[in-house]
Amino acid sequence: MPSPYKVHIAQSMSDIGAAEWDACANPKPDAPGPIAGLGSGGPNQPPRQRERFNPFITHAFLSALETSQSASPRAGWVATHVVVRDSAGGLAAAAPAYLKTHSMGEYVFDHAWADAYHRSGLKYYPKLQVASPFTPVTGRRLLVAPGHGEAAREALIGGLRAWRNKIGASSIHITFSTEEEWERLGASGFLQRTGQQFHFVNKGYADFDAFLGDLSSRKRKMIRRERKEALASGIEIELLTGADIQEKHWDAFFLFYTDTGARKWGTPYLRRPFFSAIGASMADRVLLVMAKRNGVYIAGAINFMGDDALYGRNWGAIEEHPFLHFEVCYYQAIEFAISHSLSRVEAGAQGEHKLSRGYGPVATYSAHDIPDERLARAIDDYLQKERVHIDAAIEDYGELTPFKKES
Repeated sequence: MPSPYKVHIAQSMSDIGAAEWDACANPKPDAPGPIAGLGSGGPNQPPRQRERFNPFITHAFLSALETSQSASPRAGWVATHVVVRDSAGGLAAAAPAYLKTHSMGEYVFDHAWADAYHRSGLKYYPKLQVASPFTPVTGRRLLVAPGHGEAAREALIGGLRAWRNKIGASSIHITFSTEEEWERLGASGFLQRTGQQFHFVNKGYADFDAFLGDLSSRKRKMIRRERKEALASGIEIELLTGADIQEKHWDAFFLFYTDTGARKWGTPYLRRPFFSAIGASMADRVLLVMAKRNGVYIAGAINFMGDDALYGRNWGAIEEHPFLHFEVCYYQAIEFAISHSLSRVEAGAQGEHKLSRGYGPVATYSAHDIPDERLARAIDDYLQKERVHIDAAIEDYGELTPFKKES
C-alpha cells in the first residue's frame, strides 16, 4: 500500500508557514492524541507526558538565525529542512536540518570521527545535522503534528536518510533530542550517544532563601558572600522582558557577547540582526539580565523562557568584577525561576562550577546514523564505553551536590 506521505525539502524557514511549523514543534496542550515520536508508553501504559513549549524549535527562533545570517551557507550552515506532507498537502512532520561543512556550533563533539573518516580515505563533510543551531538545549527534533502517528515519523526518518544519500552527506546527526526520541532512533538503527549538563531543579521553593536553606551551611554562606561581592562596586541588576527590551539593550548586550566571545572562543556565532529579530518576534519569551554600574551597562545574560523552564544561553561583560558572572547567569536565573514557579533552569553546556551553586547533573542525548559499516562499528564501540563513563560521572556528581544529605 503506497504511503500517504510525501517528503519535501525546504531551503529556508520562509518556505514553511509559521503556523503549520509551530503546530508540529509545539502542539497546543489540548491537541488530540499523543505526540508521535514520543511514544504511547507501550501496551497498557498511559501516553508519555507531552513536551512543554520549547522556544528553540519555534519558527521565529529558527527564522531569526537564518535571516540574520547567523546560520547561513557562509557560516557553514545550509538550511535543508526535511518536511513530510500528507495527501491533502498539510504538514505532518518536519525536522530542522542543515548541511554542515564543519562541526562548530553543535556542542556534541565529533572531530575525532571526522579525523577517522579522513584517515580512512573518506569525506566526513558535508554531513546532515538535525538541530537547533548554536543551542545545546534538549528538545524534540522529529516534529510530528498531532493527529499523525508512527507512519509520519517513519516517513520523516526515511526522508532524512534518502536526502542524505541524494546529496552525498556522510552521516546524519540528531543532537540534543529528547530521551524518548533517542530510544526510538536507536531502534531505527541510529547509534546512541549521551552527554551531561547541569540544571537547577525547583523543588517548590518559596523564595531564594528557601533554596539556600536546602544547602549545607558552608555552601549557603559561600553563595551569600558571592552575591554580596558581585554587587559590591555599586552594580545594579535589571531584568528585562517583552516590550521593556529596546534596541539600546540589544546594542549593549551584543557588545558584551562579542567581546567575551572573541576572547574565549574566537568568532562569536550570533550576528547583531539576530537579536533584533527575536526582539521583534518573541520578546515575551526572552529574559535579559543586565548589570549596570554608574548608569552604564557593563554585563548581561540572555535567557529564553519555556512554559516550565528558563534556558540560560549567552553571557558577556566589558568589565571584570568578582562573581558577577555567577550572579548574572546563575543566581538571578534561579531567583527568577522560583518567583515565576518554573520547574528548572537549564544553564547550557559544560561547567562543573555550576555544581556547587545548586545545579545538578543530567543526561543529554544524541543519535547518529553512520552508513559506513566499518566506521559505524568503531564509533558504536566507542559510544558504548562513553555511555558507561557518562553514567558514572553523573552518579559521582550527584554525590557532590551542595544540598544537605537529607535533601
